[in-house]
Amino acid sequence: MKFKYSAKTKEGELQTGFVEAGNKDAAVNILAGHSLFILSVIPAEKFHWYDRIGVYFRGVKRKDLVIFTRQLATLLEARLSLNEGLKTLSKQASHPILKEVVYQISQDIDAGLAFSQALERQGGIFSNFFVSMVRSAEVTGNLDEVVGFLADYYEKEYVLVGKARSALIYPAVVIGLFIVVAGVMVSVVFPQLGPVFEQSGVELPFFTKILVGVGNFVSAWWFLLLLGVFVLIGMTLNYFQTEEGRGLWDDLKLRLPILRNVYLPLSLARFSNAASILLKGGVPVSQAIEIVSHTVDNILYQDLLHDAAESVRQGEPLSEALGRYPDYFPPLVGQMLVVGETTGQLDKIFSRLSTFYGREADNVINNILDLIQPALMIGIGLLVGLLFASVLLPIYSLTTSIQ
Repeated sequence: MKFKYSAKTKEGELQTGFVEAGNKDAAVNILAGHSLFILSVIPAEKFHWYDRIGVYFRGVKRKDLVIFTRQLATLLEARLSLNEGLKTLSKQASHPILKEVVYQISQDIDAGLAFSQALERQGGIFSNFFVSMVRSAEVTGNLDEVVGFLADYYEKEYVLVGKARSALIYPAVVIGLFIVVAGVMVSVVFPQLGPVFEQSGVELPFFTKILVGVGNFVSAWWFLLLLGVFVLIGMTLNYFQTEEGRGLWDDLKLRLPILRNVYLPLSLARFSNAASILLKGGVPVSQAIEIVSHTVDNILYQDLLHDAAESVRQGEPLSEALGRYPDYFPPLVGQMLVVGETTGQLDKIFSRLSTFYGREADNVINNILDLIQPALMIGIGLLVGLLFASVLLPIYSLTTSIQ
C-alpha cells in the first residue's frame, strides 16, 4: 500500500514523497528508520486496475531494468560513488523513460534523499522488493553487495520468464485457435444445426444439447456477455488492488498447490538472503527480521516476521519464533536456525538457506515448464475431440435413420 508523507530532516529541510508499506504504522516505522521527523502520513490516491495499463505503456521493460541493475552493480564494484554511477548511467541509457528516471533519482540524492527514498518516488518502475533490499543495504552500508545480488536475481528471473514465454508460445497459439474455432461453432454452427436435429427427431447426446443451448444463448446475447466479461475482469483486478484483496491473493499463493510450490521457496530465498546481508552488516537479529519483513512481498509473511521480531526482542530464539508457523517456515528452516544460533553463525546459515531454496524454486519452475506443454496439448486434444464428436455423432445418427 502506498502512503504520501511529509517530514523534516535533521537539518530542518522539508521533504515529501511516497512510501510503500503494509499499513500506516509500518510506513511510520520505515520513515523513522531514515531519521525523519514525521509531519503527516496519509494513504495515497487509490491505485485502480486500469492504471496498470498506463504504467505498462509508459513504463520500463524488464530487460532494461536488468541491464541498468547489472551496470550499476559493476560501477559500484569499481568503487565509483553511487551518484556518479547514476549520472553515468543516465547519460548512456538508451531508453528515454529510464534515462529520465535515473536522472531524477540522481537529482533527488543530490537534494539529500536516501537512494531508497529516491527509488520510491519512481512508482511503477522499481518493485517493492528492489526498494526494500536497497533500504536494508543503507542500514548495513554494503550497497554494492546488495545491488550485485539484485542484478543476479533479476537476470535469473529474466531468463526464467523468457524460458516460460518461449515454452508457452506454441500452446498459446493452439489455445487461441481452439477458442476461435469453438466460438464460431458454438455461436454460428450449433444454432443452425439445432432446428435440423429437432425436425428429424434424432436424439441428441447430452453434451450436444448443452452446446446447442449455449450457442442459442450466445448468438442472442453476445454483446451483454462481452460487456459482462470486461466488467467482471475490471472488478476482479480492482478488488485485488485493495488491502483485503491483496491479503486474499497472498493467502491463495500459499495455499493453492502449484502456486505454493513455486511461491514458498521464492519467498524463503528472498527472506533468507536479506537476513544474511543484514546480519553480516552487524544489524541485531530482531532489527534485521523487522527490516526483512518489508522485503517480502506478502502481507501474511510481513505480519508473521513482525511478530517474530517482537518475540526475539523479548528473549525468544528466532528458531522457536519462526517454528510456530510450520505452514510458512518448513521444519528445515527451524533446524538450520538452531544450528546457526548454537554456533553463532546465523548469517552463514541464512546464506545457505537462500541458496537451497533458490535452487528448489528453479527446479520447480523448470519442471512445471517441462510439463505444461504436453499437459496443454492433451487437454486441448480432448476438448477438440469432444467438440467435434458433439457435431458428428448427431449427423451420423441422422444419416443412419434416413438410410
